[in-house]
Amino acid sequence: MPGPRRPALRVGFVLAHNFTLSALSLFIDVLRLAADEGDRSRPIRCTWTVMASRPEAMRSSCGLGVNRMSALLPPQNFDYIVVVGGLLQGGDQVDELTVRYLREAAAAGVILVGVCTGSFVLSRAGLMARRRVCVSWYHVQDFADAFPDQTPVADRLFVVDHDRITCSGGSGVADLAAYLVARHLGQSVSQKAMHVMQLQSARGADASQPHQPVGGDPADERVRRAVLIMEQNIAEPVSIEAIAGRLAMSPRQLERLFQSAMGERPAAVYRRLRLGHARWLLENTRKSITDISVETGFCDAAHFSRQFRAAFGQAPSEARSGAAARPVGGEAAIASLAPRG
Repeated sequence: MPGPRRPALRVGFVLAHNFTLSALSLFIDVLRLAADEGDRSRPIRCTWTVMASRPEAMRSSCGLGVNRMSALLPPQNFDYIVVVGGLLQGGDQVDELTVRYLREAAAAGVILVGVCTGSFVLSRAGLMARRRVCVSWYHVQDFADAFPDQTPVADRLFVVDHDRITCSGGSGVADLAAYLVARHLGQSVSQKAMHVMQLQSARGADASQPHQPVGGDPADERVRRAVLIMEQNIAEPVSIEAIAGRLAMSPRQLERLFQSAMGERPAAVYRRLRLGHARWLLENTRKSITDISVETGFCDAAHFSRQFRAAFGQAPSEARSGAAARPVGGEAAIASLAPRG
């Protein structure tokens, strides 16, 4: 009598210290909904295992703990081993035993996946050489600082590069999981999982991240850090004085550095970043102009519209209506976001 059929998709999870809980839960929920008919969650077509080198509960970045389902199992038990990253601060993300396990899995030909800052774990383990690495725009400078010999991809949800897959994180984790389900179980199963989760049809690997950094790459490290702070505080802008304080310098010093490195005052660069993000939202979402003005830190829609017209030479509504005729994505899209002059 034949034994039970092997699941079509087998995924093992390795969690970094202070991992992102939403990344883990989104990925597993897509698998759970694809694994069975209805909403019974039986691991029939898909299986998943959360592994760890130690028996203690693993702490997520929000403070909740997750118990392992097993010790580190033979890599050949899985089609994919997913490293779920999280906070970059606070010491090593994984222990040496886990690093050795990931290297063993790579040697065995198992596809390794890094989600959120899991790409950092794979890169530190030496497993991303000569491969493209997808990171969130939020962590692109952190990655460039840690791995100067690698060029991060920060304008895509995820990147598939042969036996390595990396994902920027956030809701893109669900899209990546749906992509893998479609690859192994078919598009209809993938769509069913996404629809049960009240999500639209899965976005592909070439879909843009919801926010694109448009600050360029200034040569001065202090200016780069200041621009990153600006990019990370689009909706609720922080004062130039506060940015200078975080960099342990005076506002006047910061002004001089920006004039030398970028030919603009910090406030002008900050406004350009916010307007660039606003234009991206106009061209890539259906959010109202009022909502976009709030999301990019302007006091009201009228003020936003005046600033937008002064920067781009057109009203926000005109930018939205013209977007359909212009492809948006990748480096060309980032360049197109900068205001004129």
